[in-house]
Amino acid sequence: MHKALLTTVCVAILLICGNLAKPNGQKNKKKDKQVVPAIECDVRAGKINLPEFIAKCPANCKETKQRVYGTGVFASISSICNAAIHSGVITNGGGKVIVRKMAGQASYKGSLANGIRSLSLPNWRESFTVAVGKPKKGVIYPTSLDYGPSKPTTVKTVQKEAKAAQASSALPATTVAEPATTADVEPTTTVVAETMPPTTPMATTTTTAPTTTSTTTTTTTTTAKPRPAVHKVRDAGLRRPEPGSAVRRQPPPSGPVFARRDWPPYAYPRPEWYPRTRRPTDNYSPDMGYSWTEVDAMENTGTEADAGRKSFPEMTHTRVEPLDAWRTDLSPYDQGLNVREQDSLPIAPEPVSQGDPNCKVDIAFLMDGSWSIGKRRFKIQKDFLVDVSQALDVGLAGPIMGIIQYGDDPVTEFSLRAYSSSRELKPAVDKITQKGGQSNVGKALSYINKHYFSDANGNRGGAPNVAVVLVDGWPTDKVEEASRLARESGINIFFVTIEGPDENEKENVVEPNFVDKAVCRTNGYYSMSVPSWFGLRKAVQPLVKRVCDTDRLMCSKTCLNANDIAFVIDGSSSVGTGNFRTVLQFVANVTREFEISDTDTRVGAVQYTYEQRLEFAFGQYNAKSELLNAIKRINYWSGGTSTGAAITYAAEQLFSKSKPNKRKIMIVITDGRSYDDVRAPALAVHRKGVIAYSIGIAWAAQDELEYIATDPDKEHSFFVDEFDNLYKFVPKIIQNICQEFNSQPRN
Repeated sequence: MHKALLTTVCVAILLICGNLAKPNGQKNKKKDKQVVPAIECDVRAGKINLPEFIAKCPANCKETKQRVYGTGVFASISSICNAAIHSGVITNGGGKVIVRKMAGQASYKGSLANGIRSLSLPNWRESFTVAVGKPKKGVIYPTSLDYGPSKPTTVKTVQKEAKAAQASSALPATTVAEPATTADVEPTTTVVAETMPPTTPMATTTTTAPTTTSTTTTTTTTTAKPRPAVHKVRDAGLRRPEPGSAVRRQPPPSGPVFARRDWPPYAYPRPEWYPRTRRPTDNYSPDMGYSWTEVDAMENTGTEADAGRKSFPEMTHTRVEPLDAWRTDLSPYDQGLNVREQDSLPIAPEPVSQGDPNCKVDIAFLMDGSWSIGKRRFKIQKDFLVDVSQALDVGLAGPIMGIIQYGDDPVTEFSLRAYSSSRELKPAVDKITQKGGQSNVGKALSYINKHYFSDANGNRGGAPNVAVVLVDGWPTDKVEEASRLARESGINIFFVTIEGPDENEKENVVEPNFVDKAVCRTNGYYSMSVPSWFGLRKAVQPLVKRVCDTDRLMCSKTCLNANDIAFVIDGSSSVGTGNFRTVLQFVANVTREFEISDTDTRVGAVQYTYEQRLEFAFGQYNAKSELLNAIKRINYWSGGTSTGAAITYAAEQLFSKSKPNKRKIMIVITDGRSYDDVRAPALAVHRKGVIAYSIGIAWAAQDELEYIATDPDKEHSFFVDEFDNLYKFVPKIIQNICQEFNSQPRN
């Protein structure tokens, strides 16, 4: 019995041990957790040789300003993490991202989202999308990422004239470094260099490739021209020349070789303000706006005689300084891509844009050509205008742009209709030469008001008119009156003042507070102050954003905001108190449709019986709420009906004080025949340019209504059978006013 019990216990122990030893099928065994490889902020999707993978981004990638190209679908040269932030997949705190590769796109549209500005790019070879890093059930992603060629290893340049001279006679013109034999060695770097005549001192370039298993060093010695230029560094994967093939070499320079930075090719010339190395012909002065750290090459300058053989400090890596992210027009060459990616960029011309339809404005730039600005600052001003045109995306469906240069007198450089794209504008701006003279801004504003925004110059009528005035310091003439007339013509005036007057110079200003007297509103929206010409580039995006916000362009001349409207209201006894309140409600409903302010539409009112009373004048109430309350407070008068005298009274009390360039509109409301003649008073106001509408109710005389109206055939005369039906004629009055406005030619 004991033996049987012992046997049973042993069998049980064996069964338990067997189950514990099973590799699969154990209920208590935890499920393997997905291992997510971590990446850095600068890792681009194209560098990882996987069609789909998951990765973990670190925090604070937004601050690294790594480039992103596209929206939703991104070019493979984009930073994975910043593309994920742009798409809203992760926040700046980091997180997991699923990346899916896809075919290249014909174009990539840039945008601003979640604090990341993505750039536009034409026709890239590969794309990718990003998604939240939560794998589907049963999907296992690679636990490590297969990277393409790594970043270049350290490149050091040391000048050893004796060794270089010896190497020049023993080595070929171009040498490619052999990779180490150890399997784990990182890809080495190939340095392609040009040869020099044997008499020229040579340099030695050493490339070191570390390993993870053993210490392996590959040394490549090349004959290189001793120049301060950035070396052309290529990945080790580049094909070496075929045996016996010719290597294309650049001929040696014919003149003296000066120290300079070797910049990559540009789609556009570098802005004048961008830091660059010093040339012997440069004449630097303290007001150039550069700090000594920006012009780093100045520390290495010497005489012209030794400029070509100067020793340069060791560099830990080759680097092209990135340009500012605000420039949306730069090609990928300008944005720090490595040489391999540069070589594969598409060369097909980018299609010409038709412009941003959300920014349909007609813009005139008044550029300062006075002698006080100087030639260098004048060039910066032209670069600024080119950058603005590209940021605006000039085109026939969006914004169009013209330029006037002013000095002693204004002159049109080109009209609104001259160029239909930013690409066409650039060479035209480059050809502008400085006019000289004083800064007569007032004269320039008068010029654009009278001559520039016309149909002949390309004004589109339905688009807001904008004038952006660039001023070096302050104007040399007065601007208030010219600005007022321009605003009342519907021109939205913006001022950009550069290096304005300080406290000691304000006594020299012809007109104190000239900006507030000139702009459309004094709330700071229509004016920008730039402390230095060399900081003007920072104003590009803020300015473009403001001029494209058409909802805030309140000075635009439209049918609703460029009028002086006089209501002539019948208060005779036949109207009655109740009907009089109905008439006032009609007046309020018409008034609500207009933009009310001193520079927009102004409203006045006259009530009449045998006598006349001015209820309120033009400009007495410049806020719509105040004006509507004033209409509501009008008290019914009661008496006879002298409509002719009321028209004459309105002409004297209201239209004699009307502003220039305002449309003068009179709306006469009456319920019966007048006791006096209406024909002569109506004809008199017609001759003064007043557009008269007549509204007759109940017992009004049809012939008198036609005499009062400017043109009865154009529905300037309305007949209403009952007071309660007045409200039906509000849209008809507004529609008629706007149709007539839009049909008038713009001068």
